[in-house]
Amino acid sequence: MSGLDIFAWIVLVVLVASTVFVAVFMAMWPGMVARRRNHPWAEAVAVGGWVTLFLGFVLWPVVLIWAYVDVPAKPGRGTGDAETAR
Repeated sequence: MSGLDIFAWIVLVVLVASTVFVAVFMAMWPGMVARRRNHPWAEAVAVGGWVTLFLGFVLWPVVLIWAYVDVPAKPGRGTGDAETAR
């Protein structure tokens, strides 16, 4: 093998590794955002991010928007105080 063949293999390996890294990061991104923002359905957003990896990232923008959407809390929800719900 010549030096150019070795260089071509190195470039190919780097490109494949970086493509895999970017795809995995994009699948993880909505879940990380949802957890950081304390989204009530953070696990569902994370699963949606991974599912879009297998669907070719077709619905990935929808899942990312879902991670950023704040769900308004119902009165008394999460406070543990029954008086605030009345």
